[in-house]
Amino acid sequence: MSVRLKLTLSYAGFLMLAGSVLLAAVWVFLLRYVPDRAMLINPDDKPANGVFPVRSVLLEVFAPRAAAVLAFLLVFGLGGGWILAGRMLAPLTRITNATRMATNGSLSHRIRLPGRKDEFRELADSFDTMLAQFEAHVAEQQRFAANASHELRTPLAISKALLDVARTDPNHDTGELVDRLHAVNTRAIDLTEALLLLSRANQRSFTREHVDLSLLAEEAAETLLPLAEKHLVTLETDGDIAPAIGSSTLLLQLTTNLVQNAIVHNLPEHGTVRIHTSVRPKTVVLTVENTGEQLTPQLASTLTEPFQRGTERIHTDQAGVGLGLAIVKTITQAHDGTLTLTPRPAGGIRITVELPATAPHTDR
Repeated sequence: MSVRLKLTLSYAGFLMLAGSVLLAAVWVFLLRYVPDRAMLINPDDKPANGVFPVRSVLLEVFAPRAAAVLAFLLVFGLGGGWILAGRMLAPLTRITNATRMATNGSLSHRIRLPGRKDEFRELADSFDTMLAQFEAHVAEQQRFAANASHELRTPLAISKALLDVARTDPNHDTGELVDRLHAVNTRAIDLTEALLLLSRANQRSFTREHVDLSLLAEEAAETLLPLAEKHLVTLETDGDIAPAIGSSTLLLQLTTNLVQNAIVHNLPEHGTVRIHTSVRPKTVVLTVENTGEQLTPQLASTLTEPFQRGTERIHTDQAGVGLGLAIVKTITQAHDGTLTLTPRPAGGIRITVELPATAPHTDR
């Protein structure tokens, strides 16, 4: 049976039960004040000529009318219950239709249920919010897949062109060809590893453990010191012990990406990168800021999107694979943290990662 039919039968059954209780109460009330038998009085004031059973006569009169009332209540309950159930379930029908459309791939449809705030309205609004988030997620994934395909196709196309040149020109310098192929393949490998890391962080398939962000900051700075010296950039690391819970590997990757990004996208010479850790009441904070060109807030807000490298940086030798800050954003979200990018008035950018704090892990 459908839910509407079940509700209809429930309404009709409850109405019949209430009617039966009411009629039973009336019958008991009548029996309370009506004698079992009564004397039959002669209209000519002659002595009584007999008695008759009052309750039996009353029952003969009451029973058919009670049955008629119950029959009316049954018909009224079925008809009214069917109409009321339809009106009550109309919002659920709209939600069901929207679900079917979403199942068939239409994510732009919204229920937009009118009326006052009730359980159905809350369900419809929640479903609309879910559809909007899912539509945005699918669009982001499609855009990401298209960009990833384009980025992966580029090194493959370059490799094919280099091999075609080598095949048509036997006198071409083999050493130069090998060096260029090695550089192109290295870029393709770096991009593939970045994509795998991004997928892993998205799935949150990692083991959580006690991590000190200050130690990760020092390790990243030490690892990237040669790169900083090559770019004539000064690294400054300071701050407090910042205990958090998460994947030490992913958080180290996050820190390394931030520092490397700050080194590469800096002033041509005499630039500075400052790495600072701090503790707040319920969170720990990692801040990486650098000198560099001035950025607008609009441009800064797009830097965490995949394959976005900022203006005038896309074709440079240090452009990377375009996933550095996208990986940082994904790792931050996987650790239930927040990522904030703020352009510095004097140039450069300040990037802040805020993660849930935990009590320092000490041995007793």
